[in-house]
Amino acid sequence: MINLVSLCLSVVLTACGETTPKDQKSSVDTEMPVVASQEESNPQTDPVSANYLNGINNQNKGDKSGAVHVSGTIKFPGGGEVTLYESEGSNSSEIAKTRLSNNSFDFGTIEVSRGFYKIALNNETNATNLILNPDEPEVFVDFKTGRMSAAKFAVESDENTGWFEYNQAEFKNTNEIRNLRKSIKDAGAFRARIETQIKDKELELIAIQHELIGRYPDTYLAKYLTWKNPKYATSKGRFFEDIDPMDNSVVRSMTLSNRIQTMMRSFSDGTDSGFLACIDLVKAHFEPNPVALESVLYTMLDGFYNTGKETICQYILDNYIFDEDCGADLSDAIRIRAQGIINLQVGKTPPNFNISKSDGGSLDLMATCKKNKYTLVMFWASWCHKCEQEIPSLVPVYAKFGFKGFELIGVSLDQQRSTWLGAIESNGMTWPNVSQLEAWNSPVVGDYKVTATPTYFLLDSEGTIVLKPGRYFEVEKFLSANL
Repeated sequence: MINLVSLCLSVVLTACGETTPKDQKSSVDTEMPVVASQEESNPQTDPVSANYLNGINNQNKGDKSGAVHVSGTIKFPGGGEVTLYESEGSNSSEIAKTRLSNNSFDFGTIEVSRGFYKIALNNETNATNLILNPDEPEVFVDFKTGRMSAAKFAVESDENTGWFEYNQAEFKNTNEIRNLRKSIKDAGAFRARIETQIKDKELELIAIQHELIGRYPDTYLAKYLTWKNPKYATSKGRFFEDIDPMDNSVVRSMTLSNRIQTMMRSFSDGTDSGFLACIDLVKAHFEPNPVALESVLYTMLDGFYNTGKETICQYILDNYIFDEDCGADLSDAIRIRAQGIINLQVGKTPPNFNISKSDGGSLDLMATCKKNKYTLVMFWASWCHKCEQEIPSLVPVYAKFGFKGFELIGVSLDQQRSTWLGAIESNGMTWPNVSQLEAWNSPVVGDYKVTATPTYFLLDSEGTIVLKPGRYFEVEKFLSANL
């Protein structure tokens, strides 16, 4: 079935493959294009979106690497460790570390490329994003408190002065829209009015983006804000045309992830064939650049896995990552990352873990599996309302099958040991419980790609995944038939 779809899609790609030349302007467009140009108004072409404003010019187009001195102050008497990470979508990798001494930190001069970076104090959750661009060789940030997401200033950096302003405005706007959406279900006759308010809020944020593009020309920020609104928003075949596939700086932002999500929502119709068509178009656009291609392939693979569409994941793996022809130019790094997803599928063996138990000592997953016919790994948290509903139903399941070769391991996403232990006691969780007490930053959460609680994996005595149930009764049904 997949091969047939792929064959059909190749015809679609051939038809959609022609693209128009990229803009050659050397300065920021000063007017917002409300309609397409005379040439683009031809019925055979697609109109330029009214929300699109081009902030990409000869100064900020493409990627650039160079030396940047990064330093600053953090008003936090406790001191600690300050870490700088390079971003790739929602992922990050550490590139520098220093100490906070007398409220000051200094990474010295480091080699960076254009894009978003993350700076953290003492742990990765206490962090904020910065823009580093070799066009600004000196970046000094003044953090007014030890909470990195709070008030901060970078007065000598247009990139970060503009970014801090936009980030704050986007956060406020997003919360306002979220609250309006929550109110729609009870709006009754006022639903249309609330929908208009939501649209006005969306346009309000776009106006802020356009204003900042004009105020900070030539910057990476202007380019990033340009990418926020596709030039050809109504055209599936041209949806990525305004993003230069050879520009590696796009990888150091959330642009690709956000654009892919929007494309899937807008053009897939929620069907497998629609998703596959979008995947092939994205792949075709970024194919000239292995760096960007790896990023979009993993972004799509990760996204479909996290939404439970493992058939779509398999299509990406078979046709683009592990295919001998299509995957020839990809690095081993993406195959290693992809293998992490493969190992979480039914029939595969997930990563082992050895984690401290609530009652002392530690628990080794694979050793536990060997002692039992089936072992259920349950990721949960004391603050999870769905877990509160699910756990009481697991108690009798454990009592019924626990002496027949069934074990249950609770892996908590809590941070406070006292809260974790209190929840174990109040819920009557007599099975083994473990936690790294690092919430969503727990290494085991990343290894198992947990994005929601509760999440279940049922393993056999060899440590192979035999079931990925969504609810407790699926576990009970399986055990009734197999124990």
